[in-house]
Amino acid sequence: MSADIRRLFADISDLSVDDSPDALDALRADKSGQKSAAPPALVVGPGTVEAVQQILAVAYEHRIPVVPRGGGSGLAGGAIASAGEVVLDLGSLNQIHEISVHDRLARVQAGVINADLNAAAMEHGLWFAPDPASRTWSTIGGNIATNAGGLLCAKYGVTRESVLELSVVLSDGRLVKMGHQSVKGVSGLDLCQLLIGSEGTLGVIVEATVKLLPIDPHPVWTMRANFPNVQQASRACLAVTSEGHTPAMLELIDETAYPLIAQFVKAPPPQENECLVLCQTNGPASEVEAESIGELFSSHGGTVTRVPAGEEAEFLLALRRAMHPAMESQGTVLIEDVAVPRSKMEAMFAEIRKIEAHYGLRIPCVAHAADGNLHPNFLFVGEVVPDDVWEAAGELFRAALSLGGTLTGEHGVGLLKKKWLAEELGSDQWELQREVKKVFDPRGILNPGKVF
Repeated sequence: MSADIRRLFADISDLSVDDSPDALDALRADKSGQKSAAPPALVVGPGTVEAVQQILAVAYEHRIPVVPRGGGSGLAGGAIASAGEVVLDLGSLNQIHEISVHDRLARVQAGVINADLNAAAMEHGLWFAPDPASRTWSTIGGNIATNAGGLLCAKYGVTRESVLELSVVLSDGRLVKMGHQSVKGVSGLDLCQLLIGSEGTLGVIVEATVKLLPIDPHPVWTMRANFPNVQQASRACLAVTSEGHTPAMLELIDETAYPLIAQFVKAPPPQENECLVLCQTNGPASEVEAESIGELFSSHGGTVTRVPAGEEAEFLLALRRAMHPAMESQGTVLIEDVAVPRSKMEAMFAEIRKIEAHYGLRIPCVAHAADGNLHPNFLFVGEVVPDDVWEAAGELFRAALSLGGTLTGEHGVGLLKKKWLAEELGSDQWELQREVKKVFDPRGILNPGKVF
């Protein structure tokens, strides 16, 4: 099959093709902990947008399933490839076409690394706000396709808030530009926003125009607050937003995750049941806001340490970013991603503890506490997720929905959560979204088996 499919792409220039066993085996997984039953048929790496168009035109004609892939940093199984599929590796589309100081925007190809764009923007006094934990190797196209979040969502929102315009190759090879480079624009339906978070199921994002922000010259303050339990930590975080503060970062590490992360980064071990909250303020009132938030933490039983920008602040951020590798050091990890209203975060932690006790599992959790987005991690041994873990995950998802929340705040649906999607959307909306998918991808070749 690989040889037959390879011949179909033989006439396309600016294209690398690989069907070596090692290359294909690596594409059976992403960072979700999931792995497909068999490797894909082929991986193709286009060097130009025109090559992407030609690949999809061939795939459309011959009904070949195509899996778009960026850095492979996804956490929902959205870029995992299976038997008979062709992986469209967009990593070679890595050019930054323009950085405009006047318009505060950048035009980039989909394969540009998030951190590379930010570094280039900073040379012009600007920066790129989306800040996923995988920013040093995740791509802009992948960030947009999953509507990635990150540590700075509290103040700057998810990737959606930073996208102005997209160039998208449709399933039949047509190239369509969606959105606009102007600050405002309401012409017709907003297909640009529809493509953001569509996980490669509606089209292949090849280029994007994204917003940049001016670098703020004011000091950045970072705080750590240690709490005796997750209830007090949750209430303190809710108090921060309830009192009108919008910190750049507000992260909660619960009592199950904290000792594992501390051990991994060689930090002092916490006390029993101790939780950690990390907060960062920036802007003209950063110091005043840090003082006010510190007082709130103290009034809710927290022990507060405040530090200016520097080595200690960087260590605190590194501690939070070490969540995933710290969990991986304990075994196999199923990383989940539910979000609830801010006022229900404490209740969601209580539900997690109940599920932990009922199933005899460890479920370490971190939260983007300013927006109610929690990341419970299921730890187990082996490559296959055990049935009891899936049952526990199902209970966790339903708990989030019952609290007015959602299955996923930023990771996407992919393979991991499609089983529960209809429960959140309801049958009418679920079917409506499936019909939208058919309009964009009538032959069902784009990232089959994902989301729907």
